[in-house]
Amino acid sequence: MNAKTADKVATGVIYAIAGSVALVLFAMLAFILVRGLPHLSWHFLTSAARSFEAGGGIGIQLFNSFYLLILAMAISFPIALGAAIYLNEYAKKNSLWVSIVRTSIEVMSSLPSVVVGLFGFLIFVVKFKLGFSILSGAIALTIFNLPILTRSIETSLSQIPNLQREAGAALGLSRFETVIHIILPASVPSIVTGVVISAGRVFGEAAALIYTAGQSAPTLDFTDWNPFNMASPLSPFRPAETLAVHIWKINSEGIMPDISAVSAGASAVLIIVVLLFNFLARRLGQLLYKKLTKA
Repeated sequence: MNAKTADKVATGVIYAIAGSVALVLFAMLAFILVRGLPHLSWHFLTSAARSFEAGGGIGIQLFNSFYLLILAMAISFPIALGAAIYLNEYAKKNSLWVSIVRTSIEVMSSLPSVVVGLFGFLIFVVKFKLGFSILSGAIALTIFNLPILTRSIETSLSQIPNLQREAGAALGLSRFETVIHIILPASVPSIVTGVVISAGRVFGEAAALIYTAGQSAPTLDFTDWNPFNMASPLSPFRPAETLAVHIWKINSEGIMPDISAVSAGASAVLIIVVLLFNFLARRLGQLLYKKLTKA
């Protein structure tokens, strides 16, 4: 076999592998959406779930998922941003401390989510007596998301040319002023993309929340916005079954008559939201890049 033929064969194999991966993903998405989309309605998206009767929805679970996501990102983003700035802009490359920090991030990023959930259960639910609550779930999601978000932001910062740092120093700016006024604005598009993608990953998490946020969704009073009342949707101390946990629960122990319809519809909503996060991340990154780099 000559070099040209070998190159064609190798190219064909690569295209076949890439096509098979895309086909598997498309088949999975098509299967979930075809089964779930016919069951979607405004009533299904806004009504409360029912344990023993047909006709229930996912309204409270959907709200809980977004509320937990907002709290988790509000906690994890500032920490990840500070850690990434330190590692990329301030840390000495061959320092023992930096090596320990990077190793810790790699170990945390490889932890199974169920281990994070059990850790959160023992520490936050039991030891700190927070109980099964949104706050316990948000902290567990922070532990789950923090290493990935830190690596994503650090990669965004490292892509900025050193010439811009040297230009800041030539203008008399301190290192902190250079980071705040030059490096961060230049890396905003890729940081936003990483944050939105990680948000989609957190939104679909279930295992870590089973042991921290709980598997129940009490009835909420959407006219009560006092976060210290347990019936308030803003209360961080109430248990909160999310959409992903709800799908797991009804498939493992659900007894409602329309269990298949609820499971299919909830799965379709979860997939649609995660896809929207990914498309939104790409679109926001492109828009911000154009806005910040236009003449």
